[in-house]
Amino acid sequence: MSILNSTKIPLNVSYKLAQGIALLIAFTLLLLSYIFGRDGLFLYFNANLGPFADTFFSYFTHLADGWILIPYLIIIVGVYKKDLLFIVINFIFSTLLTQIPKQLIWSNINRPIASGIDLSKIHIVKGVDVYSFNSFPSGHTATAFTLFLITVYLFPNKKVLLGAGLYAILCGYSRIYLGQHFPLDIAGGIIAALLSVALSILIRKNLFKKPF
Repeated sequence: MSILNSTKIPLNVSYKLAQGIALLIAFTLLLLSYIFGRDGLFLYFNANLGPFADTFFSYFTHLADGWILIPYLIIIVGVYKKDLLFIVINFIFSTLLTQIPKQLIWSNINRPIASGIDLSKIHIVKGVDVYSFNSFPSGHTATAFTLFLITVYLFPNKKVLLGAGLYAILCGYSRIYLGQHFPLDIAGGIIAALLSVALSILIRKNLFKKPF
């Protein structure tokens, strides 16, 4: 039996659990950023965890690059015959909700290495290009959490909820560990993903008459 069809749980339960997980992480990061400061929380999560973590996260972070949509569509639409339009609408919203703020609204928010933090305190992984500008929100995190929420919506079962959730969390954390984003940016990316999927479901239900 396919892992995507096993241990099913009701759709409204699984998706609401996924929403709850995402909201909890975003709220926690916002709260901790307020308590400990944006820079202080970043330095805590950016701490050097050793060579294995350096290698692992330098590769794993690419699973939230834009190209990931291609194999995702091949598997989810081509193999499992899920709704192509629904997935594409999600990524259109996700892109707009990250790139418009990043490029036009908060374009002056710099990333950690250009934020004034003492560079000797920032853990930089050798061979990783670290960017300086357009920090908020994190596009990679938005992509990862959009995939998480879509996948749980399309395949409501416990294993998908846990596996996709772990994927999204690790992608978000990788952006901090690699020195690319503040935890606050990760929270912004999660919120963008939540809004993207919520809007897409609304369109799916009302315009295309697809069930929740």
